Amino acid sequence: MRADARKNRDHLLAVAGAAISEQGVDVSLRDIARRADVGLATLLRHFPTREALLDALLRTSFDELTAQAGELEASSSPEDALTTWLRDCVAWTTEYRGVTVLMAAAIEDTESALHASCVILRAAGARLLARAQAAGVARNDIDGADVFALIAMLAWLGDQTSLAPRAGHLFEVVASAVLTGAGSSRATA
Repeated sequence: MRADARKNRDHLLAVAGAAISEQGVDVSLRDIARRADVGLATLLRHFPTREALLDALLRTSFDELTAQAGELEASSSPEDALTTWLRDCVAWTTEYRGVTVLMAAAIEDTESALHASCVILRAAGARLLARAQAAGVARNDIDGADVFALIAMLAWLGDQTSLAPRAGHLFEVVASAVLTGAGSSRATA
């Protein structure tokens, strides 16, 4: 890709990220183009669909969260690795309003531009969960799909104005419910 085309693409992604953070994933593509000071045709030349734009915008973050899971797996206890990663995933997911609905749909839709990224992210969480389960610090009756759903659920809370103040507390409640193994410092009586 030419340098000027790369610069335009990066600018469109930065503007789209800000617009989605403010207005949610349903923000008008025309509005994104207007904010980026380009025509809609220019935006569509780079990103022919809303999903293609979201995939490009989210892929870097998905890749970073996946890499973080590997780093935590190597450097932290199973319990801390899973908790830290879950917290960071929820925080990231609330950054882009409404993205949880798209992620939940994309994980099941193999034709979705977001499908592969969501599958890789879910697998990273599943590995951290399996490690915590093997260490006896996490429930054995949940799997990677459950972890993915819990992230979506907790992120949804953060999107709700009236519930957002409770999101941190509820994260701790959910983490305590997941990490109930005998070796877990979060185990409840």
